[in-house]
Order: sequence, then structure tokens, then C-alpha cells
Amino acid sequence: MLAVLRRLWREEDGQGMTEYGLILALVAVLLIGSLLAMKDKLAAIFNDITTGLEGTNPRG
Repeated sequence: MLAVLRRLWREEDGQGMTEYGLILALVAVLLIGSLLAMKDKLAAIFNDITTGLEGTNPRG
């Protein structure tokens, strides 16, 4: 059992995948945070697009 634990401790297979997973998680958190920070501006942009597609002038 001790030999298995030593081998697992020394093995570095999968280390790259773990790092990629952590980077992906960080990017996802940053993306969600930035979208939440810009939600009012994004809502206004999409409302302007919807109004424009309906054929009316969105800015008056």
C-alpha cells in the first residue's frame, strides 16, 4: 500500500490536465463576473436591438 502511495505522489501524469482545468475555471469565473458587472449595459443594447428589429427607432 505504501508503494502505491509513493508512486501516486511521484507521478506527474495528469498534472497538465489539472492546470488546464484550473485555468478554465478561472476564465469562467472572470467571464461570469464581467457579464454580471455589465448586465445593465448589455440589457440596454439588446433592448435597442429588439426595438430596431421591430421597426421603431430605439433612441427616439
